Amino acid sequence: MANLAQPSSDPNAISYDHIVEVAHREGLIVMGALHPRKVEAKQLESGTLVLLGAGEDFWPVLKAAPEWGAPDPVDRWSTRIIGEIAQTFNAEAYFPFGGPPYAPFIDWALKSGRTFSSPVGALVHDTVGMMISYRGALHFAEEFSIPDTPGRSPCTTCVAPCAQACPVGALNAQEFYNISACHSHLDTTQGQTCMTGGCLARLACPLSAGAKRTSEQSAHHMRSFHTS
Repeated sequence: MANLAQPSSDPNAISYDHIVEVAHREGLIVMGALHPRKVEAKQLESGTLVLLGAGEDFWPVLKAAPEWGAPDPVDRWSTRIIGEIAQTFNAEAYFPFGGPPYAPFIDWALKSGRTFSSPVGALVHDTVGMMISYRGALHFAEEFSIPDTPGRSPCTTCVAPCAQACPVGALNAQEFYNISACHSHLDTTQGQTCMTGGCLARLACPLSAGAKRTSEQSAHHMRSFHTS
């Protein structure tokens, strides 16, 4: 089991800061929170939803975990760790994989006030930019206090280097994501830059540096994407 505090029957014991602390110990970060009742989130009607994503320490934590070396290590690890966190807090765990049907993570992310649509259509987060990796979410029956967010996209004051970075224009505002063009480019010699270092468009976002993602981690995700 994850190294977590014991659950409490007192709903007042559940706090946003405690969830942040527990997530951090497991290599995760809280990427947003919302009250479904107030923002009319899809699939949920009440309580509090907390979105969890890969943090700075996620990669070394994953590589030291028993899931490393097995098929789909990221999803397997996420299922186990976030499932344990949910059990500890008496919350329900949701994941952006394992469907269909799929949980509406895009809707939840946009309604958290911390994630927005970028000039090329991909999501952009206020601290990790376009290097977004939601690993799961916790839904609590209780509606407890969460931080206010500015609710303003960082793209409004950005010159949008993401719009010019993709060599084949795979990420663009017109069609959002031309997956075929992206896959074809990755098969070329020129595309190896993306394969080994990560998507150039996502890396071009100034806020993506906040994810502190290593080239090794980006290469793993690119290989998984390219073979999917």
